[in-house]
Amino acid sequence: MDPVNDLDTELPSHVERALADYLERAGEGIGHVEQFAEPRRALVSFVLGGGKRMRPTFAWWGWRGAGGAPGGDRAEAALYAISALELIQACALIHDDVMDDSHSRRGAPTVHVSFAARHTERGWHGSADRFGLASAVLIGDIALAWADDMFNSAGLPATALSAAQPAWHAMRTEMLAGQYLDMVNQVTADPSPEAAMRVDELKTAAYTVQRPLHLGAALGGAGPELIEALQAFGRDVGIAYQLRDDLLGLYGDPAVTGKPAGDDLREGKRTLLVALGLEHATQQGKDPLASAISDAVTDPEPTDTQIERAVSALDEVGAVDSVERRIGELTGSALAALERADVAEPAATKLAELAHTATSRTF
Repeated sequence: MDPVNDLDTELPSHVERALADYLERAGEGIGHVEQFAEPRRALVSFVLGGGKRMRPTFAWWGWRGAGGAPGGDRAEAALYAISALELIQACALIHDDVMDDSHSRRGAPTVHVSFAARHTERGWHGSADRFGLASAVLIGDIALAWADDMFNSAGLPATALSAAQPAWHAMRTEMLAGQYLDMVNQVTADPSPEAAMRVDELKTAAYTVQRPLHLGAALGGAGPELIEALQAFGRDVGIAYQLRDDLLGLYGDPAVTGKPAGDDLREGKRTLLVALGLEHATQQGKDPLASAISDAVTDPEPTDTQIERAVSALDEVGAVDSVERRIGELTGSALAALERADVAEPAATKLAELAHTATSRTF
C-alpha cells in the first residue's frame, strides 16, 4: 500500500515512521561524542516506546478538517510537522516524572531512575540521584529542541509554516505555564476547583487537543472562524480528557494505565477530583472524610491505607459522580461546537469519534 495514501486509517504507524526517520538522523553533528550515545538512545527509546499519539492525531484531523488531502508531498510534510508534537510530549513527560518523583512510566523505570541506576552500577563519583535528575532534565531539553528542529525542517510551504507558528509558540508556553501552576497548587495547597481547572486547561487541554487542532488547521489554511470553533471544541475535549485521566489514576487498572494507582494522591496533586471531594465533604459535614482526603495529599509520604481511605472518601462524598457529570457536560459542549463549525468530512465525523474515545477511555 502507498505509505502516504493510507494516512487517515493508519496514522499512528505513520507517526512512528516519521519519528523513527527523524530520530535516526537527529544529533548527527555530535555523533562523534561517544558519551552522548546513551542519552540519545534513551530518548529514542522513550519516544518510540509507546504512547497514544493523541496530539498528532488531533493535529492531523485539524489539517484534514481545513481541507488537507491525504496524498502527495504536502501530506507527507504535514505528517512530519505534526509528528514533532510527540517530541514536545516526551519533554513534558520526562520532566513531569522528575518533578513528581515518579518511578515508573509505561510499566518501566522513568528516565531519571534509569540513569541513577546506571551511575550506581558503574560506581561513578557523586550522587546517583542527582546524576539521574540532571540527565533527565537534559534529555527532556533535547526532546524540546529536536521538536523545533523536526517541525521547522518538515518541508512545509513558507506560508503554512508562518500560519502555524502562533499555535506552535503558544502551545509550548501554555504547557510550561500549566506545569508551573500544577506545582504551585501543590505547595500552596489551593483547594479550589477553579485552581484545578486552570491547570487542566493549560497543562492538558491546550497542548493535548486545543493547540494541536489549531496547529493542524493553520497548516491546512483554515480561517479565523474555523480555528476558533476547533479551539472551543479542543478546550472542552482536552479538559474532559484530563478529568478522565484523574479518575483512571485512582480507579483504573495499573496494568492498563501503566502507572501505579493513587500516584496523584501520593504526589499531592490538587486535581478537580480532590478539590470537589474536599468541597463536598465539608458541605455535607463529613469532616472525617475531608480529613482522609486532605491527609493523603498533604502527607509527604502517605501510606497505602491513607490512599485507600482517600479513594473511598472521594467516592462516598460524590466527587467521582461530579467529575463524571462534568466530563459528560464538557463532551456535549465540545460536540456542539464541532457541529457549528464548517469542518470538512471525514474530519468532522472523526473528531466526534475522537471526542468520545478521549473522554470515555479506560487506559
